[in-house]
Amino acid sequence: MAKTEVILIKPVIGLGGESDQVTVATGYARNYLVPHGIAIPVSSGNKRRLEKLQKVRAEREAHELNSMAELGKSLNKVTLTLTVKTGDDGKMFGSVTSGTIADAIKTQLDVVLDKRKIHLEKAIHTLGEFEIELRLHPEVKCVLKIIVKSSNPLPAPVVDEKAEAPHTEKRGRRSAPEAEAAPAPAPEAEVKPAKGGKGAKNK
Repeated sequence: MAKTEVILIKPVIGLGGESDQVTVATGYARNYLVPHGIAIPVSSGNKRRLEKLQKVRAEREAHELNSMAELGKSLNKVTLTLTVKTGDDGKMFGSVTSGTIADAIKTQLDVVLDKRKIHLEKAIHTLGEFEIELRLHPEVKCVLKIIVKSSNPLPAPVVDEKAEAPHTEKRGRRSAPEAEAAPAPAPEAEVKPAKGGKGAKNK
C-alpha cells in the first residue's frame, strides 16, 4: 500500500495533533484528509506554516488543560445518583457501564464527557456506593462518587407486633390477702337491754 506524508492542521484521534507530520495511506490522504481540510501535503511551502500551527496547538492544549483542571475540581465534589431496575430479590437487571455514567453526567450535570475518559475496570452489577476514576487529561485525574440505587426497592418486612411484643408480667403491690392474711376483725359485742324496762333508775 502506497504511503505519503502529510502535515495535520487539525487534531485527529489516534493520529496526531495540528503541526504533526505523519505518514498515512496515500488514498486516505488524497480522498479524506486533504479534501476535508484536515491535513496538507508535505512541501517546502507548507512547512512554513508549521510555526503558526504549533502556536495554535499550544494555545489549544493550554486551554484544554485549564478546562479539564477546573472540571476535575468540580467533579471531585459531586455525588452522582444512578437509578436502576432490580428484581424481587434485589439483584440488578443489566449493569452500569462507562457509557451509562457518561450519559448520567450529561443528563444531571450538563457536561459532555467521552466515556473513554471514565476508567471503569469492570461493569457494576450491584447496588451501593462507588468511586470512579476519571482521566480527563494526561495531566488531570479526579474521582467521581456515584450511588447506584434501585427504582423499586424491596418493601420493609412487616413486623407482627403481637408476636414480637415481649410478655411482661404486671408487678405491683400484692393485695393484703395475697401478701399476708390479715387477722379477721373481732365481732362487735352485742349490747343487750337491761331487764326491767327502759333501763336502770338512778338511785
